[in-house]
Amino acid sequence: MSSPKKVECPSNNKLGACPALLFGDPKTATMGIIVLQEWWGVNQQIQDCSKDICSKTNMVTLVPDLYRGQVATDNETAGHYMGQLDWQGAIEDIRASAKYLKSQGCKKVGVTGFCMGGALSMAAAALVPEIDAAAPFYGIPSDQLCDVSTIKIPLQCHFAEKDETKGFASPDEWKPLKKKLEGSVKHLEFYVYEAGHAFTNKTGPNYNENCCNLALSRMLQFFQKTLS
Repeated sequence: MSSPKKVECPSNNKLGACPALLFGDPKTATMGIIVLQEWWGVNQQIQDCSKDICSKTNMVTLVPDLYRGQVATDNETAGHYMGQLDWQGAIEDIRASAKYLKSQGCKKVGVTGFCMGGALSMAAAALVPEIDAAAPFYGIPSDQLCDVSTIKIPLQCHFAEKDETKGFASPDEWKPLKKKLEGSVKHLEFYVYEAGHAFTNKTGPNYNENCCNLALSRMLQFFQKTLS
């Protein structure tokens, strides 16, 4: 596959248009997936993930750069970038990304994301009507950002039994979330893996190959079904 195309998505974010990386050709695909970054930013790992999704499907993938070019390589810097993020502005960037893909010919658009991107993808499922399906990984948005019980689109969630990210994605958070979603979301799949936080990140300490392959396989099948 060739290198990604750099594009700009007109956004209502106060920062202006959102730069993004486009993998694949929208002219040959009717479905698109927005892939949202972890707290690191748009690093090589999330680009490789997006490229992999595109290569295994007949869908294009788009990675919006929510940090506008900033990329962290250590936890302290990543935490600073995430703490400085305007989450409402990020939602506008996701909306802009979905509109961009549809303007390029994608009839339906899904969103997935990991860690911070997982929380944002779940929030987008509730707040962005241009999104047709969502598959968040180990991240939960705050109640102040959105009410997840209002989600009307197909939702597939991936969490980890050994996640120690307290207040964000640990069992203390995802267990009550699961109950809430089961009582409100009509089309829900909720999977839990015997792994730690960020188990799909091949460059991280908690990478679990078996759980990663299973989760990504489920995600691809989910999008093929819900976006076709």
